[in-house]
Amino acid sequence: MRRTFVAVFAAILTLACVAAAPFKGAALAGDAEILPAPGSTRSFRFTYRAEIRSIDRAAHRLDVWIPLPRRSPYQSVRNLTIESNLRYKIVELPLYGNRAVHFEATAPMPASARMTISFDAIRRQEAADLIRAARPLPEPTTDGFEAFLQPDRMIPVGGKIARVAGKLGGPDATSLQLAHAIYQYVTHTMTYVHKGKGVGHGDALFACDLHHGNCTDFHSLFIALARARGIPARFIIGFPLGTSASGDIAGYHCWLEFYAGGAWVPVDASKAWQIPSRHDYYFGHLDPDRIAFTMGRDLELVPRQHGPPLNYFIYPYADADGEPLSADEIQTAFSYSDLAKTSAPR
Repeated sequence: MRRTFVAVFAAILTLACVAAAPFKGAALAGDAEILPAPGSTRSFRFTYRAEIRSIDRAAHRLDVWIPLPRRSPYQSVRNLTIESNLRYKIVELPLYGNRAVHFEATAPMPASARMTISFDAIRRQEAADLIRAARPLPEPTTDGFEAFLQPDRMIPVGGKIARVAGKLGGPDATSLQLAHAIYQYVTHTMTYVHKGKGVGHGDALFACDLHHGNCTDFHSLFIALARARGIPARFIIGFPLGTSASGDIAGYHCWLEFYAGGAWVPVDASKAWQIPSRHDYYFGHLDPDRIAFTMGRDLELVPRQHGPPLNYFIYPYADADGEPLSADEIQTAFSYSDLAKTSAPR
């Protein structure tokens, strides 16, 4: 099967020399252009719990934000329930279609804060239209794509990143060919490690220098190299689902999409490293064993948090009287349970 995929992919890249009509899409019109493969879905109920067990009773105000799952052609969400002893409101965040629940309390403060968000979801396999992505079209630089080409705080596009990116792919390579060269570079030079000093911040220079990290580091490096070559790329974070019908989830997982030939193409480079037999699959495909929550880096909340923009947003963010709470002050638990097909969201 791997040989068949490689042969097909090689044929697709050959099609890059075929003339195509110029790009005419609107800002993010490519969002609905990835073609899902039929028959590969997963329906489940997801529960996100957070608790602040000890609140400073002298505080005047407490604000907590928890992200909500995304809606997309590959992910449907319904039966959302929110339970808390705090007041709350669903808010739309400024960029990328992200949403969150904003919880708040004012004096007199409760002794603790409990927040539970549950929902039903159906997740579909993503399968990019690689024939379309192979078209040799100039990549868009305006109409909403600017953010996916510019540097983020931990995703630079100049200096060493630009020098490394400049050595990847041929001078006449299409965006798809360049992205595939970047994918090969990341998956063959990086080593996956779950923990360690500097790991998990999504620092592209850290990954470029030390060649190890977790999913955030793998995908930050890919995004930096792609943007340095003029290919729009964006970061997506959520949670993985286990192979069993239900279970607890230890932590987040992330992946990315790049834009080529008028289509967004998904990539999971860290999964490709962890599962060599699916290396080719994870360039252009995503399995349904995941749930997406937010897109982007350097994010601002609503109402605006007192601290700096969030590097990424998957765990709760909280502040009391304008002072951010540490991660150790907020306990979290995540779990899922597969649903019968008859009760899957539509």
